[in-house]
Amino acid sequence: MNQSPPHQFFYSRSVIALFATDRRANLQAMRLSQKIAKLGRPESYKRTWRRVQRRIHPIALKPLLGELDQGQLEEIRQRYASSPVQIAKYADVERYMKLNIERVQDLGLHRCRPQEILDLGCGGGFFLYICQQHGHRCLGLDLEWYPVFTDLLNLMQVERKTWEIKAFEPLPDLGRKFDLVTAFSTGFNRVKKIPWRVPEWDFFLTDLQKHLRPGGKMYFALNPEGRGGRYYDEELKQFFLDRGARIERERIFFPNGLLL
Repeated sequence: MNQSPPHQFFYSRSVIALFATDRRANLQAMRLSQKIAKLGRPESYKRTWRRVQRRIHPIALKPLLGELDQGQLEEIRQRYASSPVQIAKYADVERYMKLNIERVQDLGLHRCRPQEILDLGCGGGFFLYICQQHGHRCLGLDLEWYPVFTDLLNLMQVERKTWEIKAFEPLPDLGRKFDLVTAFSTGFNRVKKIPWRVPEWDFFLTDLQKHLRPGGKMYFALNPEGRGGRYYDEELKQFFLDRGARIERERIFFPNGLLL
């Protein structure tokens, strides 16, 4: 039986090790170049500026939690602690309060006059609760499918109107008009996993405009359309721009309402 000389064996191992080192170096260089490329994008500056602004104008978590009924809060935590239902994760009040603190900060709602705010798909009401603590009058719109959301809304004393948003159907009479309409991680804008396109959004936004006060704003943070991570196609993106939106990835902001 023929065997490779020892020096050939060690030489092969050295070549493999050298190749692996070069491969790691190439990967690191590629990642570094990607990070550098991102720094040159306008959206990178905007995200960095938002982080800076959050530090300059913070919202303390402890007082927000302290305003809640602690017995009721602990009861909700215990009730959903062992639940296998994925939506029960929202019983982790501290985690989702932190997330929504950032949303309130990014929209500057902790540093402005009291406003009328409507949140579409309000869930457990975290965002609106923080807004209320800063003097705003709020209303949530959502389905009544999940008991955990109802429990949280009651805990935070956030008003919700039960309603399902559907394509080509107007919103109900909400009793008043709003300075700001928001929607985070949108789920209403798809039918059987098929995302809305221009006709559906055109009807929806035109109807929503009727619920705004003069000078009212609209803000949407979209969910990706699928595994590819795309939030909209080019036609829908252009439609948003033509109607007056400022777009930053998933963030669609109409600072002056809808251009009709």
